[in-house]
Amino acid sequence: MKGKWASGIPPRHFTWVIKDRLAVSERPGGFAPNHRKVRRQEEIIWLQVQGFTRVVSLLPSSHNLQAYQDHELPSVHFPLPPSGDVRTSLLELFKDLHGRLTRGERLLIHQDALGDRVIGVVSGYLLWSERLPSGPQAVTVLEHITGHAMGPPGRELVEFAGQLPPAAAAVRGKPRASGSNPAAAQG
Repeated sequence: MKGKWASGIPPRHFTWVIKDRLAVSERPGGFAPNHRKVRRQEEIIWLQVQGFTRVVSLLPSSHNLQAYQDHELPSVHFPLPPSGDVRTSLLELFKDLHGRLTRGERLLIHQDALGDRVIGVVSGYLLWSERLPSGPQAVTVLEHITGHAMGPPGRELVEFAGQLPPAAAAVRGKPRASGSNPAAAQG
């Protein structure tokens, strides 16, 4: 490939959440009815040129995973159920993200469109990893960064994230202390 297309094109709505480490976008190639194979290829090339080490797909299906493999761009799939209690799924996703970011990976998280689910997950991660101190602050920061107002589905994910053991405890495997008595957790 030669010329300006050799470096590909960025996915739509590409936005850095943690500069040079964690980004979000819509699905490379576009969302379902507008998906284009050539555009997907150009966007995967751009991700590779930019040094992304892994794509994190939150799609309920395995769409795009074979394309990432074909282009030798590592990916991981965390399908989020469309409704119900997703705390277990979120905890596994957050632990994986935390480990990969700690190891210096450069990650892109996507779903079909950049909407409430992706923004809610990433806000929840920032809360869970204690990068931001509260759910409302995490929501506000992501709304500002992405230019997208977060609706109830995204806010529910942030609420679920706030109910999980925080990163410091979850990564060590220790339960979250309950109540206001620190001695109660030492039992």
